[in-house]
Amino acid sequence: MPEDDPALSAVEELALARLALAEGDLPHAAGHVAAALVQAPTLPEVHETLARVAAASGGDLDLFPLGHHAFVGAVVARAHLLAAAGRPAEGLDLLAAATGYAPDADWAGVPWVTAPELPERLEPERTARILMQLCAAVPDPVPRRLREPLRPYLTLARNAVTVHPGHPLLLGAASALARRLGEAAVAVTWAARGVRAQPSKLGEVWLGYAYRSAGRIREALAALGRAVAHDPDDLAVYADIAGTLADHGRLDEALDWIDRALAKDPTFDCAVHTAHRLRFQRDGDVAHLVALTDFVRDHPDDSHEHGDLAECCRARPWLGQLTPAGGPVPDALRRAATAEGRARIAVRLDSLEPPSAMRAAAAVPGLDVEVAAIADPDPREPRRPTTRPVWRYEGTTATPTLPAPSAEAAERIRQLAHPAWPHPPAAYDAAVGLATLDLADLLGLLVHPPEAPDTALGRVLAGQDPSLWVRCVQVWACLGLLHHRTDEPWAESTRRRVLLELVWDVEDWITESALFALVTAAWVDPAVRPDVAGVLAERLADAATVARERQMPIAASLAHLALATPEVDPSTRELARTLIAAAPGEPRPGTLHRLWRRLTVLFRRR
Repeated sequence: MPEDDPALSAVEELALARLALAEGDLPHAAGHVAAALVQAPTLPEVHETLARVAAASGGDLDLFPLGHHAFVGAVVARAHLLAAAGRPAEGLDLLAAATGYAPDADWAGVPWVTAPELPERLEPERTARILMQLCAAVPDPVPRRLREPLRPYLTLARNAVTVHPGHPLLLGAASALARRLGEAAVAVTWAARGVRAQPSKLGEVWLGYAYRSAGRIREALAALGRAVAHDPDDLAVYADIAGTLADHGRLDEALDWIDRALAKDPTFDCAVHTAHRLRFQRDGDVAHLVALTDFVRDHPDDSHEHGDLAECCRARPWLGQLTPAGGPVPDALRRAATAEGRARIAVRLDSLEPPSAMRAAAAVPGLDVEVAAIADPDPREPRRPTTRPVWRYEGTTATPTLPAPSAEAAERIRQLAHPAWPHPPAAYDAAVGLATLDLADLLGLLVHPPEAPDTALGRVLAGQDPSLWVRCVQVWACLGLLHHRTDEPWAESTRRRVLLELVWDVEDWITESALFALVTAAWVDPAVRPDVAGVLAERLADAATVARERQMPIAASLAHLALATPEVDPSTRELARTLIAAAPGEPRPGTLHRLWRRLTVLFRRR
């Protein structure tokens, strides 16, 4: 049997189970069978051995105990024993719980679950509740890679609908499961039959969702409208209607529905989340997302988790991801990373680029960078005096002034750094893992980034865009600075002072990272917003002044940071838009665009 076959471990567990059975040690036999079920939940030999354990123990369910920390293999084994003992409804409850815990395992791929006669032994309402339990436990829709283990439940639903063709709750629950598994036409058929059998708000909601999945939007909106007529106080349906309208370009109508919901209850979480998302979709003003962040912080006990904030921030510069660096040197780094063989790449610069970029280029064999001139204002000089410069120049060569970080700090950042995050507050929360690092370590990481980790993410970055890994390290090190001495009041704090010095030091990728940390602080703490908005306004105005005299590779990125800043003034927002419009095209053609698609996949799997 191949070494990577999961049944190999199951076979070993079964051998141990049989030895324990022969010795009369039923608890150990049961434990090995439960472990084998986890490895190979549909392997016939596992179920044969489970039957032997049941026969030897007289069907003792206590061999597979339930509890707060129950082993999933024991839960599944108990489910099969309950079914064999004539209690299939209880068994299905446990299988559904196991599926919610590990939806990629084929827990239900066994004959008794898909037997056509099973629904005759179940009350239709109980079957409906089990299907609803499953729907609550899996994504909507279920990703294709996770659908196959759930198909036995869809077979159960088909069989149940055949046995109980007029039960409205069963038809609606079956429709909900079918819709999640990509069976939109079947979902519509079942939900429509359920509404005909007994019109109700819940039935119309199920029908509306089914129509929406099938692309029949007019009928979906009609069904959801009828649901509102059944229960005008269910504001979640208002939010669903608004979301459906917005998804199909009818934003004004969507906002009308949300305003109707908020007029009834201005604190209803689904309506508030949807309202802020739609208003941001309408005008792109980050104030809506900041207000949503404040609402989430002030209402920690929302009825369920919402994804509106992450949806709005996804793939947007600095709101949800790090922007790739622009300029000739980062472009050359990408070419060098993807070049075949040992071809040399020569780059001649009309002006000196950021020291982090030049330092990264110097570490790449075969990449030759020549600086033709030093344009004014001199990029080697800090924009304001600093007590702790991080770079020292000898001619056009930048050298770090800070010692390398500790091995612990390097490993910590390698585990944490990533070019994307759900939204700024989530990035802040994730960076708490750096809170125990010394200030010297955090600063050392900025100019001595460790090698990318030997992970899928690290290999993609090293093989496609080494500059992006350097920027990742710098961003997360600056986020780590936000967690340094948090007991100090913001205005006089070490974290604020250090970040401001980094902001006004020489023009570099570190400038962007330090500003992003300040912006993140403003998202998290309303009290610091006026201060941060003022810093962004001053730094962007200075960048605009420099950009009028010479090329400034980080100008567009600073502008995106300004647009992501809470409470920034209108004139700064206008200046930011002007700088973005004047910047060269996004550095994402070809290979870089493919890189971001791959990184997006990795991030979603994280």
